[in-house]
Amino acid sequence: MMLPARAAGRKGSGMAMAGLLERDDGAGGGGHDAFEAERGRLFQLAYRMLGSASDAEDMLQETFIRWHGAARAGIRDTTGWLVATCTRLCIDELRSARRRRERYVGPWLPEPLLSEAPAADRAIERAQDVDYAFLLLLERLGPVERAIFLLHDIFEMPHARLAALLGRSEASVRQTLSRARRRLGAAPARPPLPEAERTRLAAAFFAALRSGDPSALAATLARDAELWSDGGGKVIAARNVIAGRERTVRFLAGLRRKQPPGMSARPVRVNGGPGLLLLKDGAVHSLFTLGFDPAGAISGVYVLRNPDKLAQATAFA
Repeated sequence: MMLPARAAGRKGSGMAMAGLLERDDGAGGGGHDAFEAERGRLFQLAYRMLGSASDAEDMLQETFIRWHGAARAGIRDTTGWLVATCTRLCIDELRSARRRRERYVGPWLPEPLLSEAPAADRAIERAQDVDYAFLLLLERLGPVERAIFLLHDIFEMPHARLAALLGRSEASVRQTLSRARRRLGAAPARPPLPEAERTRLAAAFFAALRSGDPSALAATLARDAELWSDGGGKVIAARNVIAGRERTVRFLAGLRRKQPPGMSARPVRVNGGPGLLLLKDGAVHSLFTLGFDPAGAISGVYVLRNPDKLAQATAFA
């Protein structure tokens, strides 16, 4: 079972796109069909840029609106035009989002993509391939750095084409890419552990979480593990990142001791990796997902409690 591709976004954007689809006759560069052929690529890019599936869908809708209004007969490179337009929209949106996040209460976490099994929709499946912890790591980059890094290192776009699409010199693109890689350090773009090992570690962690056993929890965590809890100021959550294995264990054991009655849990996949959805009296309460280090331990515990980011999770309740 997959989540709907789109949650509530900007008011009226979905209706506007539906109207354009009805009126588009496909003239001038392929119209709707040409856009749909690139939808998967655009969603992958926008989701990685913004860390939000709903915002990514908004960017796709705005890209389509601009595509619909463009003089398409004069556009020779449909893919390049759509990627460039979507990228610029995402850069502007990310700049605005960064300003909003300065007022965000507590740690900010990306909006997850949830599933119960590998996705039937290949575009969503590829988006899920982005390790959740790596998506958070991308927050170290500025909007333009993030765009250039993703387009080159993830989407394998050559420097020269990237420079042409973004209206920059090739030297500027290379410098920006080098700076982005330094900021990310040696972190890999994909989970370093095999799926079987991640599954084993996650199962051990979630079993220890249910039991509240501090020793069992500690056995799964890296010494420098961190816990991030995102309540968005709307529900109770840790206001700061909790750093270190011992502090993380104490916090989690405390959560277990204070757990209210009526709680239940079900496993889900979060961005293609293991996760646990907690329910209270059948309603969504919180979502746990994990980050892993190459040594075979859990390096990050991510707890989503912000109801705005859990709206789609009701499909799994």
